[in-house]
Amino acid sequence: MARGTQLVARRVRQTVGSFSNGVGVLNAIALHAVTGRPAEIEYKIKGGVNVVIPNEAGARVPVYEILVEDEYRLDWLTQGLRPDANVLDIGAHVGCFSVAAAHLLPQARVDAYEASPTTSGYLKRNIELNDQTSRVHGNNLAVRAEAGTLEIADYGAASGHNGVLHLDEADVPRVTVPAVSMREALTVSGRSADVVKIDTEGGEYDMVLGSDPADWAGVSKVVLEYHNLPGHSWEQLEEFFGRAGLTVVDRKPYADNLGLAWLARDETSGPSPRP
Repeated sequence: MARGTQLVARRVRQTVGSFSNGVGVLNAIALHAVTGRPAEIEYKIKGGVNVVIPNEAGARVPVYEILVEDEYRLDWLTQGLRPDANVLDIGAHVGCFSVAAAHLLPQARVDAYEASPTTSGYLKRNIELNDQTSRVHGNNLAVRAEAGTLEIADYGAASGHNGVLHLDEADVPRVTVPAVSMREALTVSGRSADVVKIDTEGGEYDMVLGSDPADWAGVSKVVLEYHNLPGHSWEQLEEFFGRAGLTVVDRKPYADNLGLAWLARDETSGPSPRP
């Protein structure tokens, strides 16, 4: 109970401190808990980007993790990049990372892939909301080792649990979506992505381990959330990236075989700890 109370208090502080419409956001969340309305909510980050999401807890969490807590360490990821860098966002969700990266790098191109048909609708809306359609390209596509299709769990409402991790659960809602190859995603702009972010709820093993290490030759930095998928492990990913010339500079385990990792080429220092 104490932990839950602490989380609520932190979220209230973050909402008021980080969003210009923070009081309105809190009112919308409280009203939704009682009436189920409003169905959507818009977050307006101070001096930054805006995002619209379903007014559901599962959709709200990534907004705080990415836009407030900077879970992926965007400052480190974008440090030292060419102004017109290519950023690849796989598992783009509603677009928080994509639009924030484009805001931070005003000349960069961002290619965003979101497999869930319902969630990708919000991705495209948020790209438009931030007037980034000329530089941020939202795709309702999965990424795999080879092009084809992919079956995922899709809980709707921009859930952060959409992916392959929960396919073995009873009565899970499923959808089959088209998929591009990892190689194609890495070079969709016509040259290699400079930075890659992957958060795909278990899909990382197929797309990474089934690709060719040579495909990653132009990538300078990677941030990856790895998951506890039976038959796979973080060590497999680390070994693959080592062959691709990318070294782990920081790793944050959350639990057994679950965590975040940052990798870089020709760099030994990772992101600074969050305050």
